[in-house]
Amino acid sequence: MPLEPDHMSDEERLAQLGYTQVLARRMSGFSNFAVSFTIISILSGCLTLYGFGLNTGGPAMLTWGWVLVGAMTLVVGLAMAEVCSSYPTSAGLYFWAKEMAPPRSAAAWAWFTGWFNVLGQVAVTAGVDFGAATFLNAYLDLQFSFATSADHTMILFAAILLLHGALNTFGVRMVAILNSVSVWWHVGGVLVIVGALAIVPSHHQSASFVFGHFVNGTGFHSSFYVGLLSLLVAQYTFTGYDASAHMTEETNDAAVAGPRGIVRSIWLSWIAGFVLIVGLTFAIQNWDSTLNTTTGVPPAQVFIDALGATGGKLLLLIVIGAQLFCGMASVTANSRMIYAFSRDGALPFSRVWHQINPNTRTPTNAVWLAVGGALALGLPDLINATAYAAVTSIATIGLYIAYVIPTFLRLRQGENFQRGPWHLGKFSRPIGIVAVCWVLLITVLFMLPQVNPITAKNFNYAPVAVAIVVGFAALWWFVSARTWFLKRDHPRNQKRAGAEQAAMETAGW
Repeated sequence: MPLEPDHMSDEERLAQLGYTQVLARRMSGFSNFAVSFTIISILSGCLTLYGFGLNTGGPAMLTWGWVLVGAMTLVVGLAMAEVCSSYPTSAGLYFWAKEMAPPRSAAAWAWFTGWFNVLGQVAVTAGVDFGAATFLNAYLDLQFSFATSADHTMILFAAILLLHGALNTFGVRMVAILNSVSVWWHVGGVLVIVGALAIVPSHHQSASFVFGHFVNGTGFHSSFYVGLLSLLVAQYTFTGYDASAHMTEETNDAAVAGPRGIVRSIWLSWIAGFVLIVGLTFAIQNWDSTLNTTTGVPPAQVFIDALGATGGKLLLLIVIGAQLFCGMASVTANSRMIYAFSRDGALPFSRVWHQINPNTRTPTNAVWLAVGGALALGLPDLINATAYAAVTSIATIGLYIAYVIPTFLRLRQGENFQRGPWHLGKFSRPIGIVAVCWVLLITVLFMLPQVNPITAKNFNYAPVAVAIVVGFAALWWFVSARTWFLKRDHPRNQKRAGAEQAAMETAGW
């Protein structure tokens, strides 16, 4: 496909890629970056899995794991950003796969990339909003004695999902504003939290504790294995930045703004997250009370031990606010992926999910599918003590497989890859190779057991969830989808395109 000329508009480029401009282009480059930065949300990912990290590797692996994973994530993001510049469409990863794969197998590559992306996106939404529910339950327990329990957390989880669904349905313009506010909330929140923890407490941990204290509370005997498991804390946090790609059909100057949004969200989160983890770990006052906190939220215990009840609860509110911002943006990005994938008929009842609200020009039905899918993934927490870690594993596995497939296919293309205005030049190949190798490692790693001995209540069900989704996608592919998916001359697709065009004309677009 030819490169995008400088004079070609975003709408013309989208038409060149085979899609009609339907979504409203309201987003600036900063707004595009803000969505990805908000979904990465260091105040969500870092802190919701902080207790897991303390028990699995301890302070040493929390700190150095963040450094390693941040560097590797930047490599993956750079490789993704280059491809995003060539194909700025909300279809994102699966469309990239289709464009770069060998013609005979292009639809299959796209099909499975899309399904992994949908799985990862839904799991991220579940992980973020469940984490927000956990922290909110801890605050309500401290303030109003609303006890922390699985039942209470699930009620709050459902309520938060409903809130984010409603905002993305009825408050579309407000969502765009809140995404921009979220950037400053996160940056300012980190500065306030770290500043308070550095200044107020009279006691701080030593540098040797923060950077060198290793903990193995998993029951496994291999410190190396436990250290690898601990990487989940950082790697889960660094998810969701494909949102910049999924929002390109709503972004001006998409071929440049989309790639920049991906890369900027990663490196800024890398720096701010390191400051947050180090600052929080230095402020631990009592190791035993932090690990065995009655609230179930170790960062909340650190805040309270270091600053007292009032100060601790204020910092907890900052974190909860950031997590709510993150969940809201996650539903937005998730719905755009669902919209794009169903636009190509790839989800059950696609005709429903890719409908556009005529008033807001956003995919309202897709929003509620994202909410319902996230709720379903969170329900096992009622019976599985390690369900949250499993959800984060599912999110990480699903998204990173979807992230790396286009990078692998771009490597296969070599010099035949047609670059967009934002590219890596001579560094494309080495960066792509490192990205592929890293994702292969973490995909295997996060499907492995996380606690020993393994029981029904701590079983890592991530492989089961991934297998169910992949099995369903494979069955549908071989039974039906291989005959029509992404084949625009197929009667099924022509009928759908005709119906969409008629709807647009009726709405006066």
